[in-house]
Amino acid sequence: MRSLAPGIKLITSFSRDSWYRFFILILTFVFYTTYHLSRKPISICKMLNDKFLHRNCSNVIHPADLNITDNDTWCDWAPFDKNNYQNLFGVLDNCFLVAYAIGMFFSGMFGERLPLRYYLSSGMILSGLFTVLFGLGFYWQIHSLWYYCLVQALNGLVQTTGWPAVVACVGNWFGKGKRGFIMGIWNSHTSVGNILGSLIAGVYVSSSWGLSFIVPGIIIASAGVICFLFLVESKSHMLDIWGICLFVHAGCLQRQEQKGNRNKDGNCCIQLLPGSSYTFLYWLPLYIANVAHFDPKEAGDLSTLFDVGGIVGGILAGLISDYSGGRATTCCAMLIIAAPMLFLYNKIGQNGLPTTIGMLLWCGALVNGPYALITTAVSADLGTHECLRGNSRALSTVTAIIDGTGSIGAAIGPLLAGLISPTGWNNVFYMLIAADVLACLLLSRLVYKEVRGWCGYTTRQRG
Repeated sequence: MRSLAPGIKLITSFSRDSWYRFFILILTFVFYTTYHLSRKPISICKMLNDKFLHRNCSNVIHPADLNITDNDTWCDWAPFDKNNYQNLFGVLDNCFLVAYAIGMFFSGMFGERLPLRYYLSSGMILSGLFTVLFGLGFYWQIHSLWYYCLVQALNGLVQTTGWPAVVACVGNWFGKGKRGFIMGIWNSHTSVGNILGSLIAGVYVSSSWGLSFIVPGIIIASAGVICFLFLVESKSHMLDIWGICLFVHAGCLQRQEQKGNRNKDGNCCIQLLPGSSYTFLYWLPLYIANVAHFDPKEAGDLSTLFDVGGIVGGILAGLISDYSGGRATTCCAMLIIAAPMLFLYNKIGQNGLPTTIGMLLWCGALVNGPYALITTAVSADLGTHECLRGNSRALSTVTAIIDGTGSIGAAIGPLLAGLISPTGWNNVFYMLIAADVLACLLLSRLVYKEVRGWCGYTTRQRG
């Protein structure tokens, strides 16, 4: 009898459940990649602002039939033609981030009560719509700051549908055994989305910046249609199809209170980590262009290396935390190393291309590693804790609360960067280092508990 081809043997060696898990992992990876892909264009436009939106027009030849009132700003794009254009971009950032932070606290509750497939697909389609509307402002010649602020705020609200839904889906399909490692790989969607968003936006920004938003908007809306057609949010849905009865689990309300006491320090830390990550997301291309003196195209490409490092850092953080059993200790150790690396990057990161590349990779790994671990594996661990077995959809609410708390820091970080950067980029990095150190201090109590556990001590249960 002839043997099967090796590839067919490999395919048939996996169970149906394994293939469904792989399929869900890929789908949710693609979905959240498009969420971050659609957030990135504004940072690219901000970096190229000096060349296309706010520049010295006195050296530009103007059309003969154009009536010019200001020789220095006639070719600029209002309302970003004034000297406060950096503050205006900061306003746009915070319209999105504040709306995102507020909406995230309610998003989980909606995610619990609505089918995740409908919730996620509608959010992606609406996010695509608002991203496209921002870009259409270029073609419709809209120069009102309020228009762009409103579109950004609405986009921030609908983008809150993404994170709780995709984490809930993955948490429903995967157990706790290697969750840190799996989530570390899966969470690279954030960095992949940032990289693709930078590259796509960079293609169009110098010719017609509206397409830098329209193309990502179409991509995320298309992904929303795919989500509606193919997403299976949990194994229980497949079990229903196969006609297998599910077990009903009881809740543990008293132990839920203990869980809340154990993790309150971690929630404080969560406010600080996204602040650093989102500050790099929105301001890193501009920093590279202004301080390292690369041209805008090179600066945009180099900024993606921070996200490449973030992919490696997220995977390593998950792998180490699975092996050691210490999520908080892993995060704290990486943050301790991150503080001096940020200081070094600010001091020597501009000394040639190899140094810039190396420092961006290191900083990306050390900053995004802990952020990825807390917002994925820790979220899934808490949301599928034994005290919530009677309510598997609680994972959506737990994830939303964690990400909503982090979004407060994500809103504050870029805002402070916009306010501080005119005083010098050194002060921006000092602010990031201070947030890093404070995050370590807030994690110290959880680290102490984990170390005691490794030493054989048991934590006395309350109640």
